[in-house]
Amino acid sequence: MDGRDLVRSVRVVGSRKAALGLRTVRAAWRRRRIDAAGLPARGAERARVPGPVLGAEPGPGGGVIRFSRSELRITVAVNGAVFWGWDGAGPEPSYALAGRGPEPDPRAVLEPDTDGGWRVVAERVKVSVSRHGAIEVCTPGGVMLRRDLPPRWWEPVGGGAARWVQRSEVAADARFFGLGGRPSGPRLRDGTYRLWNTDPGHAFGPGDDPLYITMPVQFVLADAAAHLVFHDTSWDGTVTLRAGEEGAGSGHDRTGRSELRMDGGPLRCWVMVGTPARVLHTWASLTGPPALPPAWALGHHHARWGFGSEQEVRRIVAGYQERDLPLDAVHLDIDHYDDHQVFTVDQERFPKLPTLAEELRRDGIRLVSIVDPAVKAEPGNPVHAGGTAVDAFVRDSAGRPVEGVVWPGESVFPDFTHARVRKWWGGLYEERLAMGFAGFWHDMNEPTSFNAFGESTLPRSARHALEGRGGDHREAHNVYALCMARAAYEGLRELAPKERPFLFSRSGWAGMQRYGGAWSGDVATGWPGLRASLSLVLGLGLCGVPYSGPDVGGFDGSPSPELFLRWFQLGAYLPLFRTHASMRAGRREPWEFGTEVLEHARGALLERRRLLPYFMTLAQLARRTGAPYVRPLWWSAPENRALRDCEDAFLLGDALLVAPVLDPGADRRAVQLPRGRWYDTRSERAYEGPGQVLVDAPLSRIPVLARAGAVLPVRGEDGGTHLEVWAPVRGRTGGGLVVPDAGDGWDEPELERYVARWEGRRVVVRREGENGVSEPSRPVRVRGLS
Repeated sequence: MDGRDLVRSVRVVGSRKAALGLRTVRAAWRRRRIDAAGLPARGAERARVPGPVLGAEPGPGGGVIRFSRSELRITVAVNGAVFWGWDGAGPEPSYALAGRGPEPDPRAVLEPDTDGGWRVVAERVKVSVSRHGAIEVCTPGGVMLRRDLPPRWWEPVGGGAARWVQRSEVAADARFFGLGGRPSGPRLRDGTYRLWNTDPGHAFGPGDDPLYITMPVQFVLADAAAHLVFHDTSWDGTVTLRAGEEGAGSGHDRTGRSELRMDGGPLRCWVMVGTPARVLHTWASLTGPPALPPAWALGHHHARWGFGSEQEVRRIVAGYQERDLPLDAVHLDIDHYDDHQVFTVDQERFPKLPTLAEELRRDGIRLVSIVDPAVKAEPGNPVHAGGTAVDAFVRDSAGRPVEGVVWPGESVFPDFTHARVRKWWGGLYEERLAMGFAGFWHDMNEPTSFNAFGESTLPRSARHALEGRGGDHREAHNVYALCMARAAYEGLRELAPKERPFLFSRSGWAGMQRYGGAWSGDVATGWPGLRASLSLVLGLGLCGVPYSGPDVGGFDGSPSPELFLRWFQLGAYLPLFRTHASMRAGRREPWEFGTEVLEHARGALLERRRLLPYFMTLAQLARRTGAPYVRPLWWSAPENRALRDCEDAFLLGDALLVAPVLDPGADRRAVQLPRGRWYDTRSERAYEGPGQVLVDAPLSRIPVLARAGAVLPVRGEDGGTHLEVWAPVRGRTGGGLVVPDAGDGWDEPELERYVARWEGRRVVVRREGENGVSEPSRPVRVRGLS
């Protein structure tokens, strides 16, 4: 017995697991016993490296290079992405890829390189492989972007999964981003990051790592180009990063370094090179376009764990309506369930839920339901009975259903890595739709199982189908939430084929954007939590997940009126704009913080409502291009090094720069501007970039600046879409895109392209299309002329 575990088992009182009492202690010991019996003993290991090159066999887009102890498959795809896999690993099977992946580029040819190595030259990239297995990715002009040293494996002598390590070098000026949802960023500092989706069990701040969404996806920004590298294995691992230093030591640059250590899985990798926009477009072509939310999901959402009853929901909604505050969705947490059991309703507290949903919908408000994966293991529970009938639940190595402890108590867990189970689970959302719910948020899907000590998840030896290949939780853990989202998305497509599914999730993995978005999870109430909120949204966007947002106000505690307002003002410019809190936290309704906060919150809500056509356009463009709504300031100017370390402001699309207030007591703040002219959207004062400026940030608003020449769609007082044009610099043109969205359904709207320029003493706007240039059919307002 480990004495520390015994102490932990005693200390459960005072934690959130205390409500479940000694069950979490028993669950922890049970998990330990299951793994002791089911996990293979590692024992002695044998180290291996590729060895010297023996030869090569060219193939489409590249070929296979044979070494004495391994072989390397390398392919350049038609979209410019580079794939390589050691020990014969190919792109499939993969949970990240959408479909079968891109076709090889017929123009890319494997040919001998200097010093006995090989190379593949393509239009956008050159890849060289040394005679000992180092892989170097360069721009077409020969500038090195990354160099992966020969990998090393540690193989169990008796067979089993091999551990491996991959060390890499990047340019001295390079900076690292990504790795999923990381609260201390978005630029990743030197240190080690774990790749294991984790419920921290408490409200988190910037120092907590890992969190709910981890991905082996690094976005690397350097002078020569940006590149994204994705190591396609879902096993547990770590990434250790060290940024480079220019001019370090004896006048030489010190390269940046990355070390990836994985407990198993294939050693295979994708790399895509170019501008940030091109990189994420290629990434979306690999892993699938982001799901398109319905228009109402881009409005304001109000949630709380602890609404308690239909009367409480009606009271909150009436509060919004009486104060003329826009509201688009209300979310119900686990307290609306019958005894916390998924796909049920507490009939005493919510006796007429479909009626409530219909009343709210008539007022333009949708109901959103939480959905947890854990199913109460109890006779008479219909979901448990249905899952048992189709053999849906994860089993241990002895064939028994794995039980854990979650909010319903003793629970079992669907194996979403089986197509049959996904089909069954997706059909269960029919009950939610019948109750009137229009959207769904997935929680506890890391998956979390409360344990008094050790990891709060399933045993690592738990068996999963893994699409018929078979395996255990070491491989399935990180893709569990991804597969749950797929089950729900595909089920909703069948159940409501004319509507866009609305899903967002606490956990996920590479490719999760195909099915929906994400939210921060339980971010701590406080100014550090506010900063972490922005870091998470920016980081997830660079991993291909454009729709996300935090719990406005923080999950726990009671924010001060100033903190709540600044969080609310930030949330108004993020894709998912949702207030949410624990039942033990203070209220989150804007009117609870005093008259002044209420008025300023109303201003933020009305501005969000005014910008809805712009958010809808950004959603459509994200689906078509992979570009996130929320972008780092360096997005269009990656060569500007001053912008790479700027983490307290962001671009909302191409047109707006948002500079939230992240510190208490601030009424002015410095803003780092990209190149060009920028207008304060309130005063219309012009600023010139690049450079830093000091702008007013009164409690009533946060600074928002518009790019000169921008044409963006806004909602007019008549409810229609108008064009807001910010005067271009004389002698230059501006422009913008508008994608008119009906709000739901699957029609592909036509993209509208507008150009703005000075003609004489006035700014004119024209629409450019296949049939030539025409006058805009929408009302136009030009700003920034003073």
